[in-house]
Amino acid sequence: MTEHVYKHIEITGSSAESSDKAIENAIAKAAETVKNLHWFEVTDTRGYIENGGVRYWQVTIKLGFRIED
Repeated sequence: MTEHVYKHIEITGSSAESSDKAIENAIAKAAETVKNLHWFEVTDTRGYIENGGVRYWQVTIKLGFRIED
């Protein structure tokens, strides 16, 4: 069994739809340039209020990816 090494980065995704969609948007964008994504951890959730309602969700996540051998 190979022992892997991982690195993590922190990014923030946003969505007008939901916090889950903000996470999905962040992961999809990172996947365009980062290889070997393996896990994510939500570190912060916040929103933008406009006219008494939630206008945007912003979710900060840590993404872990395996460094290639």
